[in-house]
Amino acid sequence: MQQPRVVVVGSSNTDMVVKVPRIPGPGETVLGGRFVMAAGGKGANQAVAAARLGAEVTFVGRLGRDMFGRQTEENLRREGIDTRFIAWDEATPSGIALIMVSAEGENSIAVAPGANGEMTPADVERAEEAIAAADVLLLQLEVPLAAVRRALDIARGHGVRVILNPAPAAPLPDEVLREVDLLTPNQHEAALLARMQGAEPAEMAQALLARGVRMVVMTLGGRGALIAGPEGIELVPAFRVQPVDTTGAGDAFNGALACGMAQGRPLREAVRYASATAALATTVMGAQPSLPTAERVEAFLAEQRP
Repeated sequence: MQQPRVVVVGSSNTDMVVKVPRIPGPGETVLGGRFVMAAGGKGANQAVAAARLGAEVTFVGRLGRDMFGRQTEENLRREGIDTRFIAWDEATPSGIALIMVSAEGENSIAVAPGANGEMTPADVERAEEAIAAADVLLLQLEVPLAAVRRALDIARGHGVRVILNPAPAAPLPDEVLREVDLLTPNQHEAALLARMQGAEPAEMAQALLARGVRMVVMTLGGRGALIAGPEGIELVPAFRVQPVDTTGAGDAFNGALACGMAQGRPLREAVRYASATAALATTVMGAQPSLPTAERVEAFLAEQRP
């Protein structure tokens, strides 16, 4: 397969994770256990996921000029990621995420976006050459929509395929959705975008296609991933593992999907590859620490064959 080139425009945070017996309710204190501080943020997680799977990755983001920002850049560079297009913010701190993870592996997350929230279209324009040379551009919604839209415009102008992971959930205008080649919502995000609370996944996927998206891959947790496009709808079953921490599983899926598509894999094969990557990511604490290598994913897939 060809060396895949992926550009990720998005966020980077430092995750502070506490393992708790259960997620506390309002006003409640729960005595927790293990504490982990790890690199995170949807954009950076997805960039690292793709890099560990063999992609040539460029990350475009914005960091505060502080301890967390320096650590983030160092970590990305250790992963072999091109960090030339990181913008440094002199006035705003780097992003932080506070995460609680229950004994069942479910999580509750609060994010202070910091410099991520100050990302501008000009920050993206600096990376136009890298975007133009990419096989896939991967976007999320943890940076301002103006920056996301500028990245979409640049990709469209150079004929680059775009994957948009619409997370965290936010309404999007039709003119943005029409620019997206592949939309990857979870069920909650799909319900918001399709304006169909409580509907079946297939119905929501059809509504998103009607709004102009070319293809939809909807992640359904333990049920798998739903592929919807002009040729119909197909469910790709999930892989069964014992989850330890689901933080970053969606990012693992998206990074792997971008890598697989950039490699030229057929969509169903790329989705299965992404599902395996996400399943493995849930078996380790932390977002980026849990992201598997290509060798581990291929070995896991080989074990699944009869």
